Amino acid sequence: MAVHSISTLSLVLCFSSIILLLFSSHAQAFKYCDKNANYAVKVSGVEILPDPVIRGEPFTFKIAAYTGEPIPSGDLVYEVSYVGLEGPPATYLHDLSEETPCPVPAGNFVLIHTEFMPKDTPPGAYTINVKLNFKDHNDKLLTCIIFPFKIGAESSASAV
Repeated sequence: MAVHSISTLSLVLCFSSIILLLFSSHAQAFKYCDKNANYAVKVSGVEILPDPVIRGEPFTFKIAAYTGEPIPSGDLVYEVSYVGLEGPPATYLHDLSEETPCPVPAGNFVLIHTEFMPKDTPPGAYTINVKLNFKDHNDKLLTCIIFPFKIGAESSASAV
C-alpha cells in the first residue's frame, strides 16, 4: 500500500510539473512597482498573446489577479516604455469596466486588454507599468505591476 501511495504522489507531482511548465511557457515574469507595498489586489500571472507581439496586428495581455474586497469601479493606467530609451513613457488610461466586468466581486478575476500594434513600431524590448486605481476622492492605488514584452522584428505585412 505504501508503494501505491508513493506512485500516486509521483504521478500527481509529474502532472503538476507539466501543467506548470505549459503555463509558464506563456506566462510573463512580472514584478510589483514597490516590492514593500501591501497592495490590495494581488497579481498571480501575466500572459501576452502572441509572444512576441507582431507589428501591424493586435495583441492581448491577460492579468490574473485576486481581490479580498469588491471593486466597484476604477481606472487602469498603462505606461509603455522602450527598454534603454530615456524619456516619458506612452500613457494610456482605460476604465476598469473596459477590461473586466464591474463591479469586480471579491475573489479571483482577470483583466483582459487588447491593443493594436502599429506597423511602424520599432522592434525590441518594452516594459508595461500597469496601475489599478480605485475611483474615489483619495485615488487609492490597488496594485501596480511591471512586466516586459517584446515586439518582433517582422510585421505581418513583411512576413507575407
